[in-house]
Amino acid sequence: MDSLNTKKFYVTTPIYYVNARPHLGSLYSTLLADVAARYNRLHNKKVFFLTGTDEHGLKIAQAAAAVEKAPKEFVDSFIEPFKDTWKLYNIDYTRFIRTTDPDHVAAVQAWIMRLMQQGLIYKSHYAGFYCTPCETFVTEKDLADNNILNTVPLCPSCGRTTEYVSEESYFFKLSAYQDKLLQFYQENPDFITPRERMAEVVAFVTSGLKDLSISRTTITWGIPFPGDTHHVTYVWADALNNYITGVGYATPGQEKEFNFWWPADLQILGKDIVRFHAIYWPAFLMASNLALPKKLLVHGWIKVGEHKMSKSRGNTVAPLELAVTYGVDQIRYYLVRHLAITQDSPFSYDELEQRINADLAHDLGNLLNRMLTLAIKNNLADVAIPAQWSGASQALHEAEKNTITRFITEMEHGYMNRAYGIVWEYIHEVNKYFHVQQPWKVIKDDQEKFAEIISATCHALYGIAYLCWPLMPKKMEILLDQLGIKMASGSDIFALLLSTPWTKKFNLKNNETVLFKQIEQKKEITMTEEIKSVQKLSSVHQTIGIEDLTKIELRVGTIENVQIVEKSDKLYALKVNFGPFGIRQILSGVRKSFKPDELLNKQALFVCNLAPRMMMGMESQGMMLVAKEGSSLVLMSPATHVTNGTQLS
Repeated sequence: MDSLNTKKFYVTTPIYYVNARPHLGSLYSTLLADVAARYNRLHNKKVFFLTGTDEHGLKIAQAAAAVEKAPKEFVDSFIEPFKDTWKLYNIDYTRFIRTTDPDHVAAVQAWIMRLMQQGLIYKSHYAGFYCTPCETFVTEKDLADNNILNTVPLCPSCGRTTEYVSEESYFFKLSAYQDKLLQFYQENPDFITPRERMAEVVAFVTSGLKDLSISRTTITWGIPFPGDTHHVTYVWADALNNYITGVGYATPGQEKEFNFWWPADLQILGKDIVRFHAIYWPAFLMASNLALPKKLLVHGWIKVGEHKMSKSRGNTVAPLELAVTYGVDQIRYYLVRHLAITQDSPFSYDELEQRINADLAHDLGNLLNRMLTLAIKNNLADVAIPAQWSGASQALHEAEKNTITRFITEMEHGYMNRAYGIVWEYIHEVNKYFHVQQPWKVIKDDQEKFAEIISATCHALYGIAYLCWPLMPKKMEILLDQLGIKMASGSDIFALLLSTPWTKKFNLKNNETVLFKQIEQKKEITMTEEIKSVQKLSSVHQTIGIEDLTKIELRVGTIENVQIVEKSDKLYALKVNFGPFGIRQILSGVRKSFKPDELLNKQALFVCNLAPRMMMGMESQGMMLVAKEGSSLVLMSPATHVTNGTQLS
């Protein structure tokens, strides 16, 4: 991140494809950016936080056609779910950019014209293999690196079948920037965090760069290529430029705004798109005579089981259900603190619940509760400044200053999970101080010492609240309120915490609000329990109204994979293709009635809007419909093949 003496901080997320609602992976990137933005606001910087959606390309056009919608109508339907999710999670962005925004479209066209005038874009012909889901061409190097020898190669990124494309295209002279990029990497070794990602990028560039195709003639859904109506701008030349168009690049009257914010101080992205951001994007900027971003923070994938969480794989976790079940700040905490920036991290409901109970309810919430209860019970709501601090209290203050210094160092490097690990070390120190000092015993014969212990604990919690505010803003505002403190603004709070003695007065409030509730760890639903609950419902023959029926979303999907669920004699884990709605994992208790090959590649009917639920340690994202005839089950399938994702009406 930027040095502390600068006055602004500009942070971006990748912009997200709008072919489905946001999932935990996109939430993770956005949370990292929000924490970085809030952290810099506490340094009293002006902050610009850009996020948004990538809405052009063949993948979007195909998804829209599958549901018989125009592309713009299709992408419009996903914008509110994104904005609503970010609002739910208190994502305090400055601008939500869309690649269909008129100012972005005009600026991209202006950028292309400028590069064409410099001779950096030319028309030629492209022939090769292309992956539509990844929106990327498969290079000869990709094929060699991944030992892909198929006649029709699989995409080295996602493993899907590619298609051969041959068409006229405009090219950007990427090859002209190979040496300049390598020189930049050498002079800026901290450009990418973590550093091992930099090594991958350097190796790729060193192996040789070819010019980059930046237009298509076979699709129409994209930014019209300036001066040539047969072409539309290819996705990376469109999408990457959002980082400059979002702050006014090539927009009349916005020159001062752009010059203030650019370059970006921190750009956050997942490891699967590092090549585009660390090679194509810097080359675009060099060609445009613009400064390069100061840092790329490249995080690993969130994994469910052995696989990356993705909409196409169907193993996503819904942010809305998590927030409702566990709480917004609790999820913010778990994702940022317990998922490592440097590597792929598994998502586990069990681990999430353990961390809420141990870290939040016990370590922090219980500390606040014990202090408040003890102080108010002994008529110490108004906490004055002690006449003198004991050695133990002074050591606690020194530990706080050491914590803040180490916290800032890790945050500046982008290692937020490490930074909050340091904060929790200090929380443990405060708990130890409170336990060793035994204020519940001290109050019996030394009220002055008792008041000092309470004051020291209040000061420590005050500092903790500000350290944790970027991570859990709502909960930390509650904590400060219970100390009788309002959030400070207009100054560098970390500099004040480091330089100011412990001289605050506190007005403690009755502990009516529990900061973090202990949750009862939920047992997973077994298929037997689910069947019993369904049978109980069906035996009642309860009538429903039409408004209840319309809530059920029934769609046709193709079963593309059937796996036996270990430790279960009833369950299959099915991978079901719902076309534009992606691939989902659905668990079904039909193992005794069907062999795997009797289900594989069959179309069936599914309830698609059930809340995800855990069964035998795996998440199920829907329900397959079967009919019971005697003791046998019959698969419910359409009479003829229909498009995957087709809804029953």
